[in-house]
Amino acid sequence: MPHTPEEKKRAVARLRRIRGQTDALIAAVERGEECGALLQQLAALRGAATGLMAEVLESHLRETLFATTEPPQAQPEGDDDITAIMRVIRPYLK
Repeated sequence: MPHTPEEKKRAVARLRRIRGQTDALIAAVERGEECGALLQQLAALRGAATGLMAEVLESHLRETLFATTEPPQAQPEGDDDITAIMRVIRPYLK
């Protein structure tokens, strides 16, 4: 997952937003909100979690592939390959 302080800060910020969305959803259920409103909040929560999952997956691919198979000078080309892979995978995560 994130290794630099900036990446960790971004991941924690996303997780806090997800927690906020979860707390809001709990409150909406407790208030007895309409199903449509709950579904909208659930979709937002799912989107936030999926976005974070995509970032973690991309980070994992970059770490794993570069750490085991690619010499440092080949990373930019490999980086393009991972970007292309993620472009294909992201729609399936939605």
